[in-house]
Amino acid sequence: MKNKLLTALFGICLVLFMLTFCIGLPIYCRFFYYIQIKTLDLEEQTGWSYGTIKEAYDEVLDYLTLPGKQFGTGELKWSEDGKAHFDDCKVLFDLNLGLLLSSGAVLLLLLILHKLKKIKLVSARGHEVYFYSAIATLALIAILAFLISINFERAFEIFHTVFFPGKTNWTFNQHTDEIILVMPQEFFMNCAIIIGVGIACFTGSLIAADLIRARKLKHKKESPPPEPSLTDTE
Repeated sequence: MKNKLLTALFGICLVLFMLTFCIGLPIYCRFFYYIQIKTLDLEEQTGWSYGTIKEAYDEVLDYLTLPGKQFGTGELKWSEDGKAHFDDCKVLFDLNLGLLLSSGAVLLLLLILHKLKKIKLVSARGHEVYFYSAIATLALIAILAFLISINFERAFEIFHTVFFPGKTNWTFNQHTDEIILVMPQEFFMNCAIIIGVGIACFTGSLIAADLIRARKLKHKKESPPPEPSLTDTE
């Protein structure tokens, strides 16, 4: 029973780790945004320079991801309502980082205990626990991706309704919160894509690794024992 519970804990933590890790990709890999300054023609659409746009984005991300940073958007105007929304976002960013670090720590601890044979991460029907975690995560993201692909704008609204209940300050006024002009909806769509691709690669690697392991194990069991050599018979 103990091993089954710890295996279930490992599987849940692995799902959380994969999700939070991939959500962090567009957050902590800032070059992902820098590239889009050009690809989304933000300079031409806004009339601001690359440096001005980059500075505004960096100040917002510093506030969201680093402790003790003051809110700012560089040379761009911002309002108290706009800042309030980023305050709400910061809570979610901190939650994502907290889940990433805590789930990663639990995974590492359980793997060490498993290697030291203090516990045993049990398998089921020939597959390891990480196989089932990957399948569950991939299925969840596939469903979300399907719903988003049908109507991204509606999905975007539902996301904010769920994570910012009762709030309307996420609908920025471009005249008072100019940051929204350099963070268009296409940018958030690309963020969703990079998260989906990251999860597909992560889960695909785990599924492939387990299938290869299972195939090698099956082949080993089916292989006939080696015939005794002449020296053995002597």
